[in-house]
Amino acid sequence: MIKTVIIEDEQKSREMLAGIIQKNCPQLQIVGLAKNVNDGVDVIKKENPDLVFLDISMPDGSGFDLLEKMQGHKFELIFATASDQHAIRAIKYSACDYLLKPIDIEELKHAVEKVAQKKNASPNMENLNFLIQQLKKSDDSFQKITLPTGNAYEIVNIKDIIRCEADGSYTTFFLTDKRKLMISAGLKHYEELLPESEFIRVHHHHLINMNHVVRFLKEDGGYAVMSDGTKIEISRRKKDAFMEKLNKS
Repeated sequence: MIKTVIIEDEQKSREMLAGIIQKNCPQLQIVGLAKNVNDGVDVIKKENPDLVFLDISMPDGSGFDLLEKMQGHKFELIFATASDQHAIRAIKYSACDYLLKPIDIEELKHAVEKVAQKKNASPNMENLNFLIQQLKKSDDSFQKITLPTGNAYEIVNIKDIIRCEADGSYTTFFLTDKRKLMISAGLKHYEELLPESEFIRVHHHHLINMNHVVRFLKEDGGYAVMSDGTKIEISRRKKDAFMEKLNKS
């Protein structure tokens, strides 16, 4: 069983989430409920849970304040949030899981299954520490992104991403240090997440960093030559948008 704590300030939401979990997630054992940051800290210290469902906004602080207090404790984490767009973007950049309120049961099951698959691995808190740093920024101009690779989290400078390539439901990142990282998420996810001012989807399979385009070849409709020497085909549908960005760079 996965020992679980729910930290949520609204009693109705707290009880509703507990009920949904008990009905739909038999692998979870709820060992504690808390209504604010201070109570949450006490429950986590007492119960040492495997998984924490954490509200972002609470009367005595935020879920991120709780995380700062709990550095050194290891647990899996699923955020629950309503509409804090800055927080959601930071969570995505940090490769953490989150659920939008009202909670969708299928999304809950999917998030819990991901936790269950990692049950035998010690939680890696580097991405949570990274998340805390991201949230201290006053805007969305993030310089780094966390990429989950198996049981590890790679924190990568966005400027070091040359290109991303789709491989079914996976995405491979090609970096300036010649590393290739395969991530279990589709290319569309990163197309929406990486800064539009720097990245463009030039083909069904390719998302490129315009800062790493060194040459444009007109042959066969057009190719972008990247800083690693790779030739990336530009689809006819994307050519005008690509040329517009190229002329601005």
